[in-house]
Amino acid sequence: MNESIPVIRSTDRGTARLLPDVDRERAWLLTVDGAPQSYVDLDAPEHLEFEYVRRLAHVVDLVAEPEAPVDAVHLGGGALTLPRYIAATRPGSRQEVAEADAALIALVEEHLPLPGGARIAVHGADARSWIERAPEASADLLIADVFGGTRVPAQLTSLDYARAAARVLRKDGVYAANLADGAPFGFLRTQLANAAEVFAELALIAEPAVLRGRRFGNVVLLAGQEPLDLARLTRLCAADAFPARVAHGEALTRLMGGARPVRDGDAVASPEPPDGAFSLG
Repeated sequence: MNESIPVIRSTDRGTARLLPDVDRERAWLLTVDGAPQSYVDLDAPEHLEFEYVRRLAHVVDLVAEPEAPVDAVHLGGGALTLPRYIAATRPGSRQEVAEADAALIALVEEHLPLPGGARIAVHGADARSWIERAPEASADLLIADVFGGTRVPAQLTSLDYARAAARVLRKDGVYAANLADGAPFGFLRTQLANAAEVFAELALIAEPAVLRGRRFGNVVLLAGQEPLDLARLTRLCAADAFPARVAHGEALTRLMGGARPVRDGDAVASPEPPDGAFSLG
């Protein structure tokens, strides 16, 4: 049993809390202003508690042959759950993380140290600015999981941003973004339109209830220039404790409808979630 003491600290973006998991030794939940941000088990970095993080990890599992190292870029760091997962499952991977909250980075470094030998460089930098300066065709995988509170910032929801993200990826690279929306999916439609403008292949991963418009929730947008192994991805997502559905092809065309890409001047943050959508209880 974890008998560690909770840690509370003001950061650049709010009040961060590190809460010990009473059932798992050396496991912690990170919240910012009450919203869950990350879950990390220092002894078992391959253990992923959040459903959407497991779906992002399935994408990681498809990027290359098992255990093969990859070059990964993470926009948004939190407690570095996915960088730790990649370091554990793909030893030797080179990873870059852009996290704008410098005080949060310091908190995580102090209380949740990275494993020895992990090649993870954490930069105190704005995600959009960092990605625009990153070398072209330098990454196999780009994961975007950036929330200002409970909303994706507008600077990461435009066609201009999508082009910047695509520029950093190699020809066979994969882009994956954690988004949040609910019916009638006005925000998600524009994100699909943005991605369709710059990527050849698209897919969405989400709970069936979310895709059917029955509730607000996380949706993982997946994109690339080369065909994606959607059959294997579908099997992995279906086998989860909380199964998810992979939508692609005509299903995405119907969902997108007549949505058009949005440029920087017209981009907006993702919608405010309904009360309790991402709370702890």
